[in-house]
Amino acid sequence: MEQNILVELKNVEKKVGALSSAQKILLTTDGSVTSILDVLRGHVGITTLVQEFVPADEAMAASLNVDVGDTINYRVVIIGGEEPLIYAVSLVPVDRLTSGCREDLIGADIPIGRILKEHNIESRREIKSIYVEDADKELREIFKTDSLFLCRTYHIINRGKILMCIKEMFPYNIFKE
Repeated sequence: MEQNILVELKNVEKKVGALSSAQKILLTTDGSVTSILDVLRGHVGITTLVQEFVPADEAMAASLNVDVGDTINYRVVIIGGEEPLIYAVSLVPVDRLTSGCREDLIGADIPIGRILKEHNIESRREIKSIYVEDADKELREIFKTDSLFLCRTYHIINRGKILMCIKEMFPYNIFKE
């Protein structure tokens, strides 16, 4: 694990207190969060809150290494089962997806990790940052908490290109052992 990720993890602990092993794993994994959640809480699914195509603005273009105006799939989901576990926002340049992968991403409530596995897409995850954020009104309503949120951003890389940019967040008060 890169040294800066460990430093960011320690900085998060300075702000919120000690993290459980499960929280540390969810924040630092370079594998599928869905698989980890399946182990921790049983089979999880997603509920899509927002799914739309948007033209890449300058910030998106820089983050995804695409041109301004390129079509980006913007998707906001809740991952969970009986309770919401993770709030995730993904930015995906649609031209970098196979047609089948694009159809699953757009047309079904399937977690990204399962889509990649189903379509045999070889990829790696590159963690960009780990931090703490205050909950906004939407998050407080969804998770029924005023807790601080543990956050991470990462890229999914395929064939040397950014396939997806993802932000995942969950309340500090869940996944405590």
